Amino acid sequence: MHPLFRINTLLALAIVLLLASCNKTNKQGKLVPSDAAFVLHINGQSLNEKLPWDEIKKNELFKKINTDTTIPAFAKNVLDNPDNSGVDIRSDLILFAQKDSAGGIVAFEGTLKDAVKFRLFNLDASKGGSESEKDGIHFISKAPGCVGWNKEKFVYLFDAPQMNKHTATSYTDDTTVPVKNRDILAACKAIFDLKENNSLGNDEKFTSLMNKNGDAHLWVNTEQIYKGMAGDGELSMLKMDKLYEGNIMTATANFESGKINVDYTTYVGKDLKAIFKKYSGGNIDDDMLKRIPSKNVAVAMALHFKPEGIKELINLTGMEGIVNIGLVFMGFSLDDFIKANKGDISFALTDIRSKKDSTVYKGMDGKDKVYNNMSYEPDFMFAAAIGDKDAFNLLIKAGKRLSKDKMDNGDSTITYTTSDKYFAIGNSKDNITKYLAGNSNNSPDFISHLSGNPFGGYINLQYIMKAMEMQITKDSNEKIIYAASLKMWDNIYIKGGQYDDGGINYSFEINMLDKNTNSLKQLNQYLGLVGNIMEEQKKEEAHNYREMKELYDKKIKLPPPPPVIKKKKKNK
Repeated sequence: MHPLFRINTLLALAIVLLLASCNKTNKQGKLVPSDAAFVLHINGQSLNEKLPWDEIKKNELFKKINTDTTIPAFAKNVLDNPDNSGVDIRSDLILFAQKDSAGGIVAFEGTLKDAVKFRLFNLDASKGGSESEKDGIHFISKAPGCVGWNKEKFVYLFDAPQMNKHTATSYTDDTTVPVKNRDILAACKAIFDLKENNSLGNDEKFTSLMNKNGDAHLWVNTEQIYKGMAGDGELSMLKMDKLYEGNIMTATANFESGKINVDYTTYVGKDLKAIFKKYSGGNIDDDMLKRIPSKNVAVAMALHFKPEGIKELINLTGMEGIVNIGLVFMGFSLDDFIKANKGDISFALTDIRSKKDSTVYKGMDGKDKVYNNMSYEPDFMFAAAIGDKDAFNLLIKAGKRLSKDKMDNGDSTITYTTSDKYFAIGNSKDNITKYLAGNSNNSPDFISHLSGNPFGGYINLQYIMKAMEMQITKDSNEKIIYAASLKMWDNIYIKGGQYDDGGINYSFEINMLDKNTNSLKQLNQYLGLVGNIMEEQKKEEAHNYREMKELYDKKIKLPPPPPVIKKKKKNK
Protein backbone atom coordinates (compact mmCIF):
# COMPACT_ATOMS: atom_id res chain seq x y z
CA MET A 1 0.00 0.00 0.00
CA HIS A 2 1.31 3.43 -0.88
CA PRO A 3 2.30 5.44 2.25
CA LEU A 4 0.38 8.51 1.08
CA PHE A 5 -2.79 6.45 0.61
CA ARG A 6 -2.34 4.97 4.09
CA ILE A 7 -1.97 8.44 5.64
CA ASN A 8 -5.07 9.76 3.84
CA THR A 9 -7.07 6.72 4.95
CA LEU A 10 -6.06 7.16 8.59
CA LEU A 11 -6.83 10.89 8.40
CA ALA A 12 -10.27 10.22 6.94
CA LEU A 13 -10.98 7.64 9.65
CA ALA A 14 -9.89 10.11 12.35
CA ILE A 15 -12.22 12.77 10.96
CA VAL A 16 -15.14 10.32 10.89
CA LEU A 17 -14.49 9.30 14.50
CA LEU A 18 -14.20 12.94 15.55
CA LEU A 19 -17.50 13.84 13.89
CA ALA A 20 -19.18 10.81 15.45
CA SER A 21 -17.97 11.78 18.93
CA CYS A 22 -18.97 15.43 18.44
CA ASN A 23 -22.42 14.35 17.34
CA LYS A 24 -23.04 12.93 20.83
CA THR A 25 -22.58 16.31 22.50
CA ASN A 26 -24.26 19.71 22.19
CA LYS A 27 -23.54 23.26 23.31
CA GLN A 28 -27.09 24.12 24.40
CA GLY A 29 -27.16 21.69 27.34
CA LYS A 30 -23.76 22.44 28.90
CA LEU A 31 -25.27 24.58 31.68
CA VAL A 32 -28.32 22.31 32.19
CA PRO A 33 -28.17 19.50 34.81
CA SER A 34 -28.52 15.99 33.35
CA ASP A 35 -31.48 15.31 35.67
CA ALA A 36 -33.45 18.42 34.68
CA ALA A 37 -37.15 17.62 34.71
CA PHE A 38 -38.10 20.20 32.08
CA VAL A 39 -36.14 22.08 29.41
CA LEU A 40 -37.42 24.56 26.83
CA HIS A 41 -34.98 25.66 24.14
CA ILE A 42 -35.83 28.73 22.07
CA ASN A 43 -34.09 29.29 18.74
CA GLY A 44 -33.69 33.05 19.03
CA GLN A 45 -32.28 33.54 15.56
CA SER A 46 -35.08 31.63 13.84
CA LEU A 47 -37.88 33.25 15.84
CA ASN A 48 -36.52 36.77 15.36
CA GLU A 49 -36.38 36.20 11.61
CA LYS A 50 -40.01 35.06 11.57
CA LEU A 51 -41.23 37.68 14.05
CA PRO A 52 -39.01 40.76 14.54
CA TRP A 53 -39.36 42.68 17.82
CA ASP A 54 -40.76 45.69 15.99
CA GLU A 55 -43.78 43.58 14.99
CA ILE A 56 -44.30 42.37 18.56
CA LYS A 57 -44.43 46.01 19.66
CA LYS A 58 -47.39 46.55 17.31
CA ASN A 59 -49.80 44.10 18.98
CA GLU A 60 -52.52 45.62 21.15
CA LEU A 61 -51.53 44.06 24.47
CA PHE A 62 -47.90 45.13 24.12
CA LYS A 63 -48.98 48.71 23.41
CA LYS A 64 -51.10 48.74 26.56
CA ILE A 65 -48.32 47.28 28.72
CA ASN A 66 -45.81 49.77 27.33
CA THR A 67 -48.02 52.72 28.29
CA ASP A 68 -48.50 51.48 31.88
CA THR A 69 -47.08 54.20 34.12
CA THR A 70 -46.44 51.72 36.97
CA ILE A 71 -43.78 49.83 35.00
CA PRO A 72 -40.24 50.79 36.14
CA ALA A 73 -38.07 52.77 33.74
CA PHE A 74 -35.48 49.96 33.37
CA ALA A 75 -38.23 47.52 32.29
CA LYS A 76 -39.66 49.98 29.76
CA ASN A 77 -36.20 50.49 28.37
CA VAL A 78 -35.95 46.76 27.67
CA LEU A 79 -39.48 46.58 26.25
CA ASP A 80 -38.51 49.28 23.80
CA ASN A 81 -35.37 47.38 22.77
CA PRO A 82 -34.29 44.05 24.35
CA ASP A 83 -30.68 44.86 23.44
CA ASN A 84 -30.74 47.39 26.28
CA SER A 85 -30.67 44.45 28.72
CA GLY A 86 -27.36 43.24 27.32
CA VAL A 87 -28.94 39.90 26.33
CA ASP A 88 -28.55 38.54 22.80
CA ILE A 89 -32.15 37.54 22.01
CA ARG A 90 -31.03 36.24 18.60
CA SER A 91 -29.09 33.39 20.20
CA ASP A 92 -30.16 30.20 22.00
CA LEU A 93 -32.30 30.79 25.10
CA ILE A 94 -32.92 28.02 27.64
CA LEU A 95 -35.53 27.65 30.39
CA PHE A 96 -35.22 24.62 32.68
CA ALA A 97 -36.51 23.23 35.97
CA GLN A 98 -34.83 20.72 38.29
CA LYS A 99 -36.38 18.88 41.25
CA ASP A 100 -34.46 18.10 44.43
CA SER A 101 -35.02 17.31 48.10
CA ALA A 102 -35.61 20.99 48.92
CA GLY A 103 -38.21 21.45 46.20
CA GLY A 104 -36.50 22.57 43.02
CA ILE A 105 -35.01 25.39 40.99
CA VAL A 106 -36.09 27.18 37.83
CA ALA A 107 -33.45 28.77 35.60
CA PHE A 108 -33.32 30.93 32.49
CA GLU A 109 -30.05 31.21 30.58
CA GLY A 110 -28.61 32.46 27.34
CA THR A 111 -25.85 34.45 25.64
CA LEU A 112 -24.68 37.98 26.45
CA LYS A 113 -24.33 40.73 23.90
CA ASP A 114 -23.07 43.43 26.28
CA ALA A 115 -21.89 42.43 29.79
CA VAL A 116 -21.74 46.05 31.00
CA LYS A 117 -25.36 46.75 30.05
CA PHE A 118 -26.38 43.42 31.60
CA ARG A 119 -24.79 44.28 34.96
CA LEU A 120 -26.39 47.73 35.11
CA PHE A 121 -29.78 46.30 34.15
CA ASN A 122 -29.67 43.69 36.92
CA LEU A 123 -28.41 46.11 39.55
CA ASP A 124 -31.38 48.32 38.76
CA ALA A 125 -33.80 45.37 38.72
CA SER A 126 -32.59 43.69 41.94
CA LYS A 127 -32.74 46.84 44.13
CA GLY A 128 -30.45 45.91 46.98
CA GLY A 129 -29.12 42.62 45.72
CA SER A 130 -25.76 41.42 46.98
CA GLU A 131 -23.03 41.62 44.31
CA SER A 132 -20.04 39.27 44.27
CA GLU A 133 -17.46 37.76 41.91
CA LYS A 134 -15.54 34.49 41.76
CA ASP A 135 -13.20 33.11 39.05
CA GLY A 136 -14.39 35.66 36.50
CA ILE A 137 -18.09 34.96 37.15
CA HIS A 138 -20.22 37.79 38.53
CA PHE A 139 -23.28 37.29 40.75
CA ILE A 140 -26.12 39.41 42.09
CA SER A 141 -28.22 37.52 44.63
CA LYS A 142 -31.40 38.44 46.42
CA ALA A 143 -33.58 35.59 47.71
CA PRO A 144 -35.37 33.83 46.23
CA GLY A 145 -33.32 34.56 43.07
CA CYS A 146 -29.79 35.00 41.79
CA VAL A 147 -28.24 36.00 38.48
CA GLY A 148 -24.76 35.01 37.38
CA TRP A 149 -22.75 35.80 34.26
CA ASN A 150 -19.35 35.64 32.64
CA LYS A 151 -18.14 37.20 29.39
CA GLU A 152 -20.42 35.01 27.27
CA LYS A 153 -23.23 33.36 29.27
CA PHE A 154 -25.80 34.40 31.87
CA VAL A 155 -27.99 32.36 34.22
CA TYR A 156 -31.05 33.57 36.16
CA LEU A 157 -31.88 31.07 38.91
CA PHE A 158 -34.90 31.01 41.26
CA ASP A 159 -35.81 28.84 44.22
CA ALA A 160 -39.00 26.81 43.58
CA PRO A 161 -39.95 24.96 46.79
CA GLN A 162 -43.45 24.25 45.44
CA MET A 163 -41.97 21.66 43.06
CA ASN A 164 -41.83 19.16 45.93
CA LYS A 165 -44.94 18.88 48.08
CA HIS A 166 -42.97 17.27 50.92
CA THR A 167 -40.81 20.35 51.53
CA ALA A 168 -41.39 23.87 52.79
CA THR A 169 -39.33 27.05 52.85
CA SER A 170 -39.32 30.41 54.50
CA TYR A 171 -41.41 31.68 51.55
CA THR A 172 -44.40 29.54 52.56
CA ASP A 173 -47.05 30.26 55.17
CA ASP A 174 -47.05 26.70 56.53
CA THR A 175 -45.49 26.89 59.99
CA THR A 176 -46.09 23.19 60.77
CA VAL A 177 -43.41 22.00 58.30
CA PRO A 178 -39.70 22.45 59.02
CA VAL A 179 -38.21 25.35 57.08
CA LYS A 180 -35.58 24.51 54.46
CA ASN A 181 -33.65 27.49 53.18
CA ARG A 182 -31.71 27.22 49.92
CA ASP A 183 -28.38 28.95 49.45
CA ILE A 184 -29.42 30.55 46.17
CA LEU A 185 -25.95 31.96 45.45
CA ALA A 186 -24.35 28.52 45.87
CA ALA A 187 -27.02 26.99 43.63
CA CYS A 188 -26.25 29.55 40.90
CA LYS A 189 -22.52 28.91 41.19
CA ALA A 190 -23.17 25.17 40.86
CA ILE A 191 -24.70 25.69 37.41
CA PHE A 192 -21.52 27.37 36.15
CA ASP A 193 -19.44 24.58 37.74
CA LEU A 194 -21.36 21.77 35.99
CA LYS A 195 -19.13 19.08 34.54
CA GLU A 196 -20.06 17.98 31.02
CA ASN A 197 -20.77 14.42 32.20
CA ASN A 198 -23.35 15.80 34.64
CA SER A 199 -25.03 18.02 32.07
CA LEU A 200 -27.39 17.50 29.14
CA GLY A 201 -24.54 18.65 26.91
CA ASN A 202 -23.35 15.05 27.04
CA ASP A 203 -26.76 13.38 26.55
CA GLU A 204 -27.26 11.66 23.18
CA LYS A 205 -31.05 12.03 23.19
CA PHE A 206 -30.82 15.73 24.02
CA THR A 207 -28.17 16.14 21.30
CA SER A 208 -30.50 14.41 18.83
CA LEU A 209 -33.25 16.85 19.83
CA MET A 210 -30.99 19.90 19.38
CA ASN A 211 -29.91 18.65 15.94
CA LYS A 212 -33.50 18.73 14.70
CA ASN A 213 -34.42 21.85 12.76
CA GLY A 214 -36.92 23.81 14.85
CA ASP A 215 -37.98 27.15 16.27
CA ALA A 216 -38.35 25.63 19.74
CA HIS A 217 -37.45 22.35 21.43
CA LEU A 218 -38.99 20.75 24.52
CA TRP A 219 -37.46 18.12 26.82
CA VAL A 220 -39.51 16.49 29.59
CA ASN A 221 -37.94 13.91 31.89
CA THR A 222 -41.02 12.11 33.18
CA GLU A 223 -38.99 9.90 35.51
CA GLN A 224 -37.62 12.96 37.31
CA ILE A 225 -41.07 14.56 37.55
CA TYR A 226 -42.73 11.50 39.12
CA LYS A 227 -39.76 10.36 41.19
CA GLY A 228 -40.72 10.05 44.84
CA MET A 229 -44.45 10.41 44.12
CA ALA A 230 -45.36 6.70 44.38
CA GLY A 231 -46.58 7.31 47.91
CA ASP A 232 -46.99 4.95 50.81
CA GLY A 233 -49.42 2.16 51.57
CA GLU A 234 -50.87 -0.38 49.17
CA LEU A 235 -50.09 1.57 45.98
CA SER A 236 -46.39 1.55 46.83
CA MET A 237 -46.46 -2.25 46.48
CA LEU A 238 -47.29 -1.91 42.79
CA LYS A 239 -44.55 -1.35 40.26
CA MET A 240 -46.09 1.79 38.78
CA ASP A 241 -42.63 3.29 38.40
CA LYS A 242 -42.11 0.90 35.48
CA LEU A 243 -44.47 3.11 33.45
CA TYR A 244 -42.19 6.17 33.72
CA GLU A 245 -38.77 4.63 34.39
CA GLY A 246 -36.41 6.03 31.75
CA ASN A 247 -39.32 7.90 30.19
CA ILE A 248 -38.36 11.07 28.30
CA MET A 249 -40.50 13.13 25.94
CA THR A 250 -38.92 15.38 23.32
CA ALA A 251 -40.72 17.77 20.97
CA THR A 252 -39.78 20.12 18.15
CA ALA A 253 -42.04 23.01 17.08
CA ASN A 254 -41.90 24.92 13.80
CA PHE A 255 -43.96 27.96 12.88
CA GLU A 256 -44.66 27.74 9.16
CA SER A 257 -46.92 29.66 6.79
CA GLY A 258 -50.49 28.91 7.81
CA LYS A 259 -49.67 26.17 10.31
CA ILE A 260 -47.77 25.05 13.41
CA ASN A 261 -46.00 21.71 13.21
CA VAL A 262 -45.02 19.82 16.35
CA ASP A 263 -43.13 16.51 16.15
CA TYR A 264 -42.58 14.66 19.39
CA THR A 265 -41.04 11.39 20.52
CA THR A 266 -41.60 9.47 23.73
CA TYR A 267 -38.64 7.35 24.87
CA VAL A 268 -39.29 4.58 27.40
CA GLY A 269 -37.23 2.39 29.72
CA LYS A 270 -35.96 -1.08 28.87
CA ASP A 271 -39.03 -2.96 30.19
CA LEU A 272 -41.57 -0.89 28.27
CA LYS A 273 -39.24 -0.81 25.28
CA ALA A 274 -39.34 -4.61 25.08
CA ILE A 275 -43.17 -4.59 25.11
CA PHE A 276 -43.50 -1.85 22.49
CA LYS A 277 -40.92 -3.50 20.26
CA LYS A 278 -42.73 -6.84 20.47
CA TYR A 279 -46.24 -5.52 19.92
CA SER A 280 -45.69 -2.53 17.62
CA GLY A 281 -46.76 -2.43 14.00
CA GLY A 282 -50.00 -2.12 12.09
CA ASN A 283 -52.14 0.88 11.14
CA ILE A 284 -55.59 2.24 11.84
CA ASP A 285 -58.55 0.75 9.98
CA ASP A 286 -59.54 3.48 7.50
CA ASP A 287 -62.90 1.78 6.93
CA MET A 288 -63.91 2.44 10.55
CA LEU A 289 -63.56 6.19 9.89
CA LYS A 290 -65.28 6.01 6.50
CA ARG A 291 -68.31 4.41 8.20
CA ILE A 292 -69.02 7.57 10.22
CA PRO A 293 -72.50 8.43 8.87
CA SER A 294 -72.35 12.21 9.29
CA LYS A 295 -70.48 14.83 7.28
CA ASN A 296 -70.58 17.22 10.28
CA VAL A 297 -67.58 15.72 12.10
CA ALA A 298 -66.27 17.72 15.08
CA VAL A 299 -63.79 15.13 16.40
CA ALA A 300 -62.68 11.78 15.01
CA MET A 301 -60.04 9.40 16.33
CA ALA A 302 -58.86 5.89 15.49
CA LEU A 303 -56.35 3.55 17.13
CA HIS A 304 -54.74 0.25 16.21
CA PHE A 305 -53.09 -1.88 18.90
CA LYS A 306 -52.26 -5.50 19.64
CA PRO A 307 -54.46 -6.64 22.55
CA GLU A 308 -51.87 -9.17 23.73
CA GLY A 309 -49.62 -6.29 24.72
CA ILE A 310 -52.16 -5.12 27.33
CA LYS A 311 -51.63 -8.28 29.36
CA GLU A 312 -47.86 -7.83 29.44
CA LEU A 313 -48.27 -4.17 30.37
CA ILE A 314 -50.50 -5.09 33.31
CA ASN A 315 -48.08 -7.81 34.43
CA LEU A 316 -45.20 -5.32 34.27
CA THR A 317 -46.91 -3.02 36.80
CA GLY A 318 -47.76 -5.89 39.15
CA MET A 319 -51.47 -5.26 38.79
CA GLU A 320 -52.41 -8.65 37.30
CA GLY A 321 -53.87 -9.92 40.60
CA ILE A 322 -56.04 -6.84 41.16
CA VAL A 323 -57.20 -6.77 37.52
CA ASN A 324 -58.05 -10.49 37.44
CA ILE A 325 -60.07 -10.29 40.66
CA GLY A 326 -62.03 -7.31 39.34
CA LEU A 327 -62.72 -8.97 36.00
CA VAL A 328 -63.92 -12.19 37.63
CA PHE A 329 -66.61 -10.22 39.48
CA MET A 330 -67.61 -8.69 36.13
CA GLY A 331 -68.02 -12.12 34.55
CA PHE A 332 -65.02 -12.43 32.23
CA SER A 333 -61.25 -12.80 32.35
CA LEU A 334 -58.36 -10.80 30.97
CA ASP A 335 -57.87 -13.52 28.35
CA ASP A 336 -61.53 -13.08 27.33
CA PHE A 337 -60.95 -9.33 26.92
CA ILE A 338 -57.88 -9.90 24.74
CA LYS A 339 -59.65 -12.55 22.64
CA ALA A 340 -62.72 -10.34 22.21
CA ASN A 341 -60.84 -7.37 20.74
CA LYS A 342 -59.28 -7.37 17.30
CA GLY A 343 -57.27 -4.26 18.15
CA ASP A 344 -59.04 -1.52 16.16
CA ILE A 345 -61.20 1.18 17.75
CA SER A 346 -62.66 4.50 16.62
CA PHE A 347 -64.46 7.43 18.20
CA ALA A 348 -66.42 10.35 16.72
CA LEU A 349 -68.29 13.48 17.83
CA THR A 350 -70.70 14.78 15.19
CA ASP A 351 -73.76 17.01 14.66
CA ILE A 352 -73.52 19.44 17.57
CA ARG A 353 -76.98 20.66 18.58
CA SER A 354 -77.76 23.69 20.76
CA LYS A 355 -80.30 23.88 23.55
CA LYS A 356 -81.41 26.92 25.54
CA ASP A 357 -81.56 26.54 29.34
CA SER A 358 -82.54 29.03 32.04
CA THR A 359 -81.86 29.21 35.77
CA VAL A 360 -83.76 31.34 38.30
CA TYR A 361 -81.80 32.74 41.26
CA LYS A 362 -82.16 35.44 43.91
CA GLY A 363 -80.39 38.70 43.16
CA MET A 364 -78.71 40.94 45.73
CA ASP A 365 -81.81 43.13 45.66
CA GLY A 366 -83.94 40.14 46.71
CA LYS A 367 -85.70 39.86 43.38
CA ASP A 368 -85.71 36.78 41.14
CA LYS A 369 -83.18 36.86 38.34
CA VAL A 370 -83.10 34.66 35.25
CA TYR A 371 -79.83 33.41 33.83
CA ASN A 372 -80.11 32.15 30.27
CA ASN A 373 -77.55 29.65 29.09
CA MET A 374 -76.92 27.65 25.94
CA SER A 375 -75.97 23.99 26.24
CA TYR A 376 -74.67 21.80 23.44
CA GLU A 377 -75.13 18.12 22.79
CA PRO A 378 -73.25 16.31 20.03
CA ASP A 379 -73.87 12.83 18.71
CA PHE A 380 -71.09 10.56 19.88
CA MET A 381 -70.12 7.07 18.87
CA PHE A 382 -67.51 4.52 19.89
CA ALA A 383 -66.77 1.45 17.80
CA ALA A 384 -64.50 -1.57 18.24
CA ALA A 385 -63.57 -4.33 15.84
CA ILE A 386 -64.59 -7.75 17.19
CA GLY A 387 -62.03 -10.52 17.42
CA ASP A 388 -64.10 -13.35 18.94
CA LYS A 389 -67.85 -12.74 19.11
CA ASP A 390 -68.56 -15.14 22.00
CA ALA A 391 -65.86 -13.49 24.10
CA PHE A 392 -67.15 -10.04 23.15
CA ASN A 393 -70.66 -11.03 24.29
CA LEU A 394 -69.21 -11.61 27.77
CA LEU A 395 -68.01 -7.98 27.76
CA ILE A 396 -71.44 -6.77 26.67
CA LYS A 397 -73.16 -8.76 29.43
CA ALA A 398 -70.77 -7.30 32.00
CA GLY A 399 -71.50 -3.80 30.70
CA LYS A 400 -75.23 -4.37 30.97
CA ARG A 401 -74.90 -5.54 34.57
CA LEU A 402 -72.83 -2.52 35.51
CA SER A 403 -75.40 -0.16 33.99
CA LYS A 404 -78.26 -2.15 35.56
CA ASP A 405 -79.75 -2.76 32.13
CA LYS A 406 -80.65 0.92 31.66
CA MET A 407 -79.87 0.67 27.96
CA ASP A 408 -82.39 -2.13 27.46
CA ASN A 409 -85.08 -0.62 29.70
CA GLY A 410 -85.13 2.68 27.83
CA ASP A 411 -83.90 4.67 30.84
CA SER A 412 -80.88 5.89 28.95
CA THR A 413 -80.18 7.63 25.67
CA ILE A 414 -77.24 5.27 25.14
CA THR A 415 -77.75 2.57 22.53
CA TYR A 416 -75.51 -0.18 21.19
CA THR A 417 -75.54 -3.05 18.72
CA THR A 418 -73.15 -5.46 17.03
CA SER A 419 -72.50 -7.02 13.67
CA ASP A 420 -70.14 -9.82 12.74
CA LYS A 421 -67.25 -7.33 12.51
CA TYR A 422 -68.01 -4.39 14.79
CA PHE A 423 -69.48 -3.33 18.13
CA ALA A 424 -70.83 0.22 18.20
CA ILE A 425 -72.27 2.30 21.04
CA GLY A 426 -73.52 5.91 21.09
CA ASN A 427 -76.42 8.27 21.77
CA SER A 428 -78.02 8.02 18.31
CA LYS A 429 -79.64 4.72 17.30
CA ASP A 430 -79.91 5.90 13.71
CA ASN A 431 -76.17 6.64 13.52
CA ILE A 432 -75.28 3.28 15.08
CA THR A 433 -77.44 1.44 12.55
CA LYS A 434 -75.92 3.37 9.64
CA TYR A 435 -72.40 2.80 10.96
CA LEU A 436 -72.77 -0.96 11.10
CA ALA A 437 -74.50 -1.03 7.68
CA GLY A 438 -71.49 0.77 6.22
CA ASN A 439 -73.45 2.32 3.35
CA SER A 440 -72.61 5.97 4.02
CA ASN A 441 -70.06 6.21 1.18
CA ASN A 442 -68.46 8.89 3.34
CA SER A 443 -64.75 9.50 2.73
CA PRO A 444 -63.86 12.85 4.34
CA ASP A 445 -60.55 14.52 3.51
CA PHE A 446 -59.12 14.10 7.01
CA ILE A 447 -58.78 10.32 6.58
CA SER A 448 -56.00 10.74 4.01
CA HIS A 449 -54.03 12.80 6.57
CA LEU A 450 -54.30 10.08 9.24
CA SER A 451 -54.03 6.90 7.18
CA GLY A 452 -50.94 4.71 7.51
CA ASN A 453 -50.40 5.29 11.25
CA PRO A 454 -51.23 3.33 14.43
CA PHE A 455 -53.05 6.41 15.77
CA GLY A 456 -54.88 9.25 14.08
CA GLY A 457 -56.98 12.14 15.37
CA TYR A 458 -58.83 15.06 13.77
CA ILE A 459 -60.40 18.16 15.36
CA ASN A 460 -62.53 20.42 13.17
CA LEU A 461 -62.14 23.79 14.92
CA GLN A 462 -64.15 25.64 12.29
CA TYR A 463 -67.19 23.43 12.69
CA ILE A 464 -67.01 23.46 16.51
CA MET A 465 -66.81 27.28 16.65
CA LYS A 466 -69.65 27.76 14.17
CA ALA A 467 -71.83 25.24 15.99
CA MET A 468 -71.34 27.16 19.27
CA GLU A 469 -72.05 30.60 17.81
CA MET A 470 -75.37 30.78 19.67
CA GLN A 471 -73.47 30.81 22.97
CA ILE A 472 -71.84 34.12 22.12
CA THR A 473 -73.65 36.80 24.14
CA LYS A 474 -74.37 40.35 23.16
CA ASP A 475 -71.13 41.35 24.84
CA SER A 476 -69.09 43.17 22.22
CA ASN A 477 -65.74 41.89 23.53
CA GLU A 478 -66.80 38.24 23.27
CA LYS A 479 -67.99 38.86 19.73
CA ILE A 480 -64.63 40.37 18.80
CA ILE A 481 -62.74 37.36 20.21
CA TYR A 482 -65.13 34.95 18.50
CA ALA A 483 -64.76 36.72 15.14
CA ALA A 484 -60.95 36.73 15.48
CA SER A 485 -60.93 33.03 16.38
CA LEU A 486 -63.20 32.16 13.48
CA LYS A 487 -60.84 33.93 11.09
CA MET A 488 -57.80 32.29 12.69
CA TRP A 489 -58.24 28.56 13.34
CA ASP A 490 -59.03 25.81 10.85
CA ASN A 491 -58.33 22.28 12.14
CA ILE A 492 -55.87 19.97 13.91
CA TYR A 493 -54.38 16.66 12.78
CA ILE A 494 -52.67 14.27 15.21
CA LYS A 495 -50.99 11.13 13.94
CA GLY A 496 -48.22 8.67 14.72
CA GLY A 497 -47.58 5.85 17.14
CA GLN A 498 -44.73 4.22 15.21
CA TYR A 499 -42.02 2.62 17.34
CA ASP A 500 -38.50 3.42 16.18
CA ASP A 501 -35.13 3.14 17.92
CA GLY A 502 -36.50 3.08 21.47
CA GLY A 503 -39.05 5.85 20.93
CA ILE A 504 -42.65 6.31 19.78
CA ASN A 505 -43.13 9.14 17.28
CA TYR A 506 -46.13 11.45 16.88
CA SER A 507 -46.89 14.71 15.09
CA PHE A 508 -49.35 17.59 15.51
CA GLU A 509 -50.41 19.86 12.69
CA ILE A 510 -52.38 22.94 13.76
CA ASN A 511 -53.79 24.65 10.68
CA MET A 512 -54.95 28.23 10.23
CA LEU A 513 -57.27 29.71 7.62
CA ASP A 514 -54.64 32.14 6.36
CA LYS A 515 -52.22 29.83 4.55
CA ASN A 516 -49.89 32.60 3.33
CA THR A 517 -48.84 34.36 6.55
CA ASN A 518 -46.40 32.81 9.00
CA SER A 519 -48.27 31.31 11.96
CA LEU A 520 -46.04 33.11 14.48
CA LYS A 521 -47.04 36.49 13.06
CA GLN A 522 -50.69 35.45 13.15
CA LEU A 523 -50.35 34.33 16.78
CA ASN A 524 -48.72 37.64 17.71
CA GLN A 525 -51.68 39.65 16.45
CA TYR A 526 -54.30 37.21 17.74
CA LEU A 527 -52.88 36.90 21.27
CA GLY A 528 -52.32 40.65 21.42
CA LEU A 529 -55.99 41.26 20.58
CA VAL A 530 -57.33 38.59 22.97
CA GLY A 531 -54.95 39.58 25.78
CA ASN A 532 -55.92 43.24 25.50
CA ILE A 533 -59.63 42.42 25.70
CA MET A 534 -59.13 40.11 28.68
CA GLU A 535 -57.25 42.85 30.52
CA GLU A 536 -60.16 45.23 29.90
CA GLN A 537 -62.62 42.61 31.15
CA LYS A 538 -60.62 42.13 34.35
CA LYS A 539 -60.75 45.87 35.03
CA GLU A 540 -64.49 45.95 34.31
CA GLU A 541 -65.15 42.96 36.58
CA ALA A 542 -63.12 44.54 39.38
CA HIS A 543 -65.10 47.80 38.96
CA ASN A 544 -68.44 45.95 39.02
CA TYR A 545 -67.39 44.00 42.10
CA ARG A 546 -66.52 47.20 43.97
CA GLU A 547 -69.89 48.73 43.05
CA MET A 548 -71.80 45.62 44.17
CA LYS A 549 -69.86 45.48 47.42
CA GLU A 550 -70.62 49.15 48.15
CA LEU A 551 -74.31 48.50 47.47
CA TYR A 552 -74.27 45.43 49.70
CA ASP A 553 -72.49 47.27 52.54
CA LYS A 554 -75.03 50.12 52.42
CA LYS A 555 -77.99 47.74 52.47
CA ILE A 556 -76.70 45.49 55.26
CA LYS A 557 -75.36 47.56 58.13
CA LEU A 558 -73.43 45.43 60.56
CA PRO A 559 -74.05 46.10 64.28
CA PRO A 560 -71.22 47.83 66.10
CA PRO A 561 -68.88 45.56 68.03
CA PRO A 562 -69.60 45.18 71.77
CA PRO A 563 -67.67 47.52 74.07
CA VAL A 564 -64.52 46.16 75.63
CA ILE A 565 -64.99 45.78 79.40
CA LYS A 566 -61.79 45.96 81.34
CA LYS A 567 -61.66 43.79 84.42
CA LYS A 568 -60.60 45.48 87.60
CA LYS A 569 -57.55 44.10 89.28
CA LYS A 570 -58.23 42.63 92.70
CA ASN A 571 -56.24 44.02 95.55
CA LYS A 572 -53.99 41.46 97.16
